[in-house]
Amino acid sequence: MKTGNIAYKGIALATVLILLLPLLAMQFTDEVVWNLTDFIVMGGLLFGTGLTYELISKQMGSTGYSVAVGVALLGMFLLVWVNLAVGIIGDEGNPANLMYLGVLAVGIIGAIMVRFQPKEMARVLFATALAQAMTAVIALFAGIHQNPYSSVREILTINGFFVALFLGSAWLFRDATRK
Repeated sequence: MKTGNIAYKGIALATVLILLLPLLAMQFTDEVVWNLTDFIVMGGLLFGTGLTYELISKQMGSTGYSVAVGVALLGMFLLVWVNLAVGIIGDEGNPANLMYLGVLAVGIIGAIMVRFQPKEMARVLFATALAQAMTAVIALFAGIHQNPYSSVREILTINGFFVALFLGSAWLFRDATRK
């Protein structure tokens, strides 16, 4: 059996095991209510993130590079998940949350353009962090913090968390170029 096949099967198995958690929770509480679409979207998100990590992290063969890729993908995974689940600005239906597609685009398009090279990836993740920060600034200038769901503190805290993840990944990519 090829090593690649084992990795893909492991990603699929991990996806299924993670999806069993909300399925089990639904049996014991009314707090977790997922439908088929939720399971399909989350399954695709989990499997896609795992597959992307597997394909990209092995390119350079360095642990530092793999960790940097993992942190970047974690940030993007969480950004999508939180937005779909509850929304970052207001609730999940608030159109202002569409701004985060721009953050994802900066990271994804930038990574493809620089062909995942660590030195350039550091710049891409710095730009991604900047795009994330600008999203918060735009939301605040637009007065979205006056919405009952999103205070200034909440907008700054959640966006600051993502900025920190993307800056951490940028630093790790930069560090990977030195080794």
